[in-house]
Amino acid sequence: MYNTKKPPELILASSSPFRRELLQRLQLPFDAISPEVDETPQNGESPEKLVARLSLSKAREVAKRHPDAMIIGSDQVAVLDGQILGKPGNHQRALEQLQAASGRRVSFLTGLCLLDGRDGRHQEMVVPFDVAFRQLSDVMIEAYLKREQPYHCAGSFKSEGLGIALFERLTGDDPTALIGLPLIQLTRMLEKAGVSVL
Repeated sequence: MYNTKKPPELILASSSPFRRELLQRLQLPFDAISPEVDETPQNGESPEKLVARLSLSKAREVAKRHPDAMIIGSDQVAVLDGQILGKPGNHQRALEQLQAASGRRVSFLTGLCLLDGRDGRHQEMVVPFDVAFRQLSDVMIEAYLKREQPYHCAGSFKSEGLGIALFERLTGDDPTALIGLPLIQLTRMLEKAGVSVL
């Protein structure tokens, strides 16, 4: 006997085009809605706690408007020497971030939450991914920034684009986590919630 119960609507609580492109890989129908959430870190909040809190907050914010949906929330930070590298927003800050990262390891922490708006139950986790940068000269950095302009990306690069040329080594379980939405873990969460990907 087949289960004829209609699956819940799937919503990505994000305005990120990168996350939308990633979620499309799973070939599930979904909508993307931008959550209006203050992303300011709380006093003494660790990077791990920050991305976990924001992922859940984004999902809950969208659930207020779509209580019958299954909602995906995600947030990411780059961390160097315990300090969060935010989205640079402009050329000068991106230049400074990449100069600081040159020859060093930067940790990317991606918070992921799947919230069932129907009953409020949720699954959440933080997925780490490490990037070892090559030694980068200012000429290399300027050439990269001029060509890709990654000013809205944590860490000032797009690993799915030319940013790959900045790296010595990538270390982690899920390469999609680096782009902003860990699909391996999300697939497991969806299946646990009754949404089959395959």
